[in-house]
Amino acid sequence: MEYHYPIDPDWSTHEVIDVVEFFQLIEEAYEKQVKASKVMEQYKKFKAVIPSKAEEKTLFKQFEKQSSYVPYQVVKAAKESDGSQNISLKNELGDFTEF
Repeated sequence: MEYHYPIDPDWSTHEVIDVVEFFQLIEEAYEKQVKASKVMEQYKKFKAVIPSKAEEKTLFKQFEKQSSYVPYQVVKAAKESDGSQNISLKNELGDFTEF
C-alpha cells in the first residue's frame, strides 16, 4: 500500500521514529499478527510524543483515512489481552482474533 504516515514537521527525528514504528505495528496487526505487549510498549512511546487525546484521535483518523486500518481497534485489542497474546485484525469486520 502507498500512503503517508501522519507526521508533524516539528517533531524530532526520535519522535518521528516512535510514531512511525507505532503505525507500522498497526499495519502488522492487520496484515499478520503482533504481540499485544509490543503494541502497548510502542503505544506508550507514541503517547510520549502525542499526550493529547484529541491529537491522538486526529492522527488515528488521518492514518485510518490513508490506510483503512483502525489504530484504536488494535490498541483496544492489546489492552484487553493479557499482554502475552498475539493479536490480528485480518478479518473484514475489524474484530480481533487472539492466538
